[in-house]
Amino acid sequence: MAAAAGTAQAAAAAAAEPAAAGPGEEAGAGPLCSGPLRLARLPLARVKALVKADPDVSLASQEAVFILARATELFVETIAKDAYVYAQQGKRKTLQRKDLDNAIEAIDEFAFLEGTLD
Repeated sequence: MAAAAGTAQAAAAAAAEPAAAGPGEEAGAGPLCSGPLRLARLPLARVKALVKADPDVSLASQEAVFILARATELFVETIAKDAYVYAQQGKRKTLQRKDLDNAIEAIDEFAFLEGTLD
């Protein structure tokens, strides 16, 4: 009987959890979304073309292209959020080049970018 109670509890817990996102959908997509969301926002065909433009790369799997696209999106999101802090300090809502420069200068993770905007 204890096993049946454990199974019933597991079934109830599974029913209470939100369903896992399917292919092409993001977890947490609410009922207001009209269709499946793309997992990557950058066009994968363009990312693949950029990868193939490197003479050292002969083949790139679709999975590798997706990971590069997603990593790029996360990087851009991170630096934009950090630069936005400097825009807010200047009482602005629009990011300017000086905000990116300030973020690159102030945050150690972006040290590799120093001098790239010159």
